[in-house]
Amino acid sequence: MEANAVDHMSMWSLISSASLLVQLVMLTLVAASVISWVMIFQRSNAIRAAKRALDNFEDRFWSGIDLSKLYRQAGSNPDPDSGLEQIFRAGFKEFSRLRQQQGVDPDAVMDGVARAMRVAISREEEKLETALPFLATVGSTSPYIGLFGTVWGIMNSFRGLAQVQQATLATVAPGIAEALIATAIGLFAAIPAVIAYNRFSARSEMLIGRYYTFADEFQAILHRKVHTSED
Repeated sequence: MEANAVDHMSMWSLISSASLLVQLVMLTLVAASVISWVMIFQRSNAIRAAKRALDNFEDRFWSGIDLSKLYRQAGSNPDPDSGLEQIFRAGFKEFSRLRQQQGVDPDAVMDGVARAMRVAISREEEKLETALPFLATVGSTSPYIGLFGTVWGIMNSFRGLAQVQQATLATVAPGIAEALIATAIGLFAAIPAVIAYNRFSARSEMLIGRYYTFADEFQAILHRKVHTSED
């Protein structure tokens, strides 16, 4: 117990005795790490909810339900987590609007549907990629910020050694140790951010790919519908 307490006190004493600039570097890295973890939990829940909503809507869509009925259900009880539902509503709304106009060419109808769904997919893509730029920034810059604090701390340590007649390990070690803490904090902030960024990017790309696949399949259904009615 006493050894742990001594270690704990020595760590805090090293941080408290560091120069102001090194302390600011440590504080910046700790703040970046805390914000990163908050965003990691938020993004994890959001992507999990989007995946669950996507599966649920696909089951409803391919169950054979009438598209007009599905559109009314989606409009009366919208699911904010379902990107697929938003894409479906955008496409079917544009399809219904253009079909009600007289003399509109079927190809023009399908072009309008495609544009509406592309816009909806772009909006969902923006939602899925929220916080990813911040995680990428933390993951790429935190080690360098920590290294800057370390270099500055070691530089101050050697500057102090110049004023000492006899340099020993006991004289050098505390300054180097407090400087290396900045690098350790930088790595502590960067590693989870990089892992989370790669994981969320892969899952977002998977969801976006499924959105585009659904849009293509939905357009094929509407294409048959509009040309069958014309015949």
